[in-house]
Amino acid sequence: MILFIKWGIAPEIFHIGGFALRYYSIGFMLAFTGAYLLLRYVFREEHRSRETLDRLLIYIITGTLLGARLGHCFFYDFAYYKYHLWEIFLPFTFTEGHVEFTGYQGLASHGAAIGILLAALLFSFRYRTPFISLLDRLAIVVPLAGCFIRVGNFFNSEIIGIPAMLPWAVVFTRVDAQPRHPAQLYEALSYALIFCWLFYHYKKRTPFVKPGRLFGCLLIAVFSARFIIEFIKENQVAFERGYLLNMGQLLSIPLIALGIYFLNFYKRYDERN
Repeated sequence: MILFIKWGIAPEIFHIGGFALRYYSIGFMLAFTGAYLLLRYVFREEHRSRETLDRLLIYIITGTLLGARLGHCFFYDFAYYKYHLWEIFLPFTFTEGHVEFTGYQGLASHGAAIGILLAALLFSFRYRTPFISLLDRLAIVVPLAGCFIRVGNFFNSEIIGIPAMLPWAVVFTRVDAQPRHPAQLYEALSYALIFCWLFYHYKKRTPFVKPGRLFGCLLIAVFSARFIIEFIKENQVAFERGYLLNMGQLLSIPLIALGIYFLNFYKRYDERN
């Protein structure tokens, strides 16, 4: 007889009036805090100013949150948000004259990736920082942040896996009584390992010798892991049913292709010029 893990913890840590602190929010705070501390170490090692780092953090946080929010609304739930445009940016729902505070309950990692790229590009133009150099440094912290966020998803009992009869399968009691793959933890572990691998290569001075290589490795590793793990996830939205690949996989393909470009072609182009 297999003894499955039962998981039914409430997503809210506490309530104060209409405000609730969620484990998922803690995951995001840990993601940004960990990213900041790691980038502070990198900037200190490279003798870059703390002021530059603080400015960069503002750009990256804004790009991450805005990109993640827009990514969810346009990639996964546009059928709803095209009739509720204000709810894209406001943490409320407006239903039949009733206003309810809901927070931002919809963030997409692919949107966050696009938001980070655009924020880094804007920062590089504004402060005359080499764009590829910046992406190589950000590549180190992104998988660590992703790890914290996926653990937050696990606490929320969301982005669950398909049914499984395995000793480590989890029964998300807030969802149903079916043992399932803990897909969130698979991703969290994958991202933690990718972080360790990229940080090792940073310590070996890879970004100084081969610009763009860490960024390319990040895109290939993270989104290949995401592509594979999607096969054992439940579809997040109804329109994905019946399709060979879901939205998460379709959005991963161009990012993997971009990673292959940076890994195999960017340096060659740079050498010719």
